[in-house]
Amino acid sequence: MLNLVTQFLPSVIAETFAISLLTAIVLKATLELIHLAKGCVVHRIRSASTVPVRIVTVLMLVVLLPLSKILVLELIGFLFGNAVSLGGFVSVTLLIITLVLARLGVRWLLTPYTSRAASDRLDQNHSNL
Repeated sequence: MLNLVTQFLPSVIAETFAISLLTAIVLKATLELIHLAKGCVVHRIRSASTVPVRIVTVLMLVVLLPLSKILVLELIGFLFGNAVSLGGFVSVTLLIITLVLARLGVRWLLTPYTSRAASDRLDQNHSNL
């Protein structure tokens, strides 16, 4: 995915294929952590019992969204230096949106299969009894 982005966005640069793979792994791990943090904040919003707590947690989410992009930029800059340039805030936002959509697409494709496979295994286990 990152190699496609480097091809279509000239501001995104990865010097070698190995560096782009390592960058993709770091991006994936970072996005999973950010997704987990956002999930915790959203759960806290839904479980908030008072309006002030809900307002504070919504503000946490509003702050977390742009900070996640800055975290990605700084982490990639720290780990890879000048070997990788993800461009600016806009290109990182587009990259993250693309990665999140790809993640959702893979989960959508695999969920029916895994659910179907799990139910088939249950049927086989019950028929063996």
